[in-house]
Amino acid sequence: MGVARTPRRAWIEQGLHTLAASGVDAVRVEVLAKTLGVTKGGFYGYFADRNSLLEAMLDEWERECTVDVLERVASVDDPRDRVVLAGRLTLSGDRLLGIDLAIRDWARRDPAVTERLRRVDDVRMGLLRDMIGTFCTDPDEIEARSLLAFCLAIGNHFLAAGHPGRTREEVRARASAIILDRPAASPE
Repeated sequence: MGVARTPRRAWIEQGLHTLAASGVDAVRVEVLAKTLGVTKGGFYGYFADRNSLLEAMLDEWERECTVDVLERVASVDDPRDRVVLAGRLTLSGDRLLGIDLAIRDWARRDPAVTERLRRVDDVRMGLLRDMIGTFCTDPDEIEARSLLAFCLAIGNHFLAAGHPGRTREEVRARASAIILDRPAASPE
């Protein structure tokens, strides 16, 4: 009876986990094999080299951030709720946030990754433009609100400033309400 091979997907998932936790330089075949508890020989049955693994990881991230997110938000009727759900799915602390932030860091040093990130961000901005365009008709305002929404979602993870008398979540919720042209939530 032969030994079961470590699935290709396991290599990609462990690579994405390592990327999110430690950055692209930490994504090494030997390290992934050790973490998976296997020899690195099985790696070469799926990938020609580390670069082909990195490409597969980017493909998986791009699919999850675009195709999968767009499919999930399509079932939501309210365009404002679509925007909120899309942001929550990609940039709110679950699996994709760490990967996204690591890819943004990686893109600062790799033009091919920069281009991939631009493509993903263009899809995200397209969704924002389409949804904000359902309640706002000025093209300049649609673009500005889309940019503000995206900057809020990403920048929230980097800003360390306090908000006297308010929590970060209260301020973020108010900023979101302004961008999405919703009434401010009443304090409970």
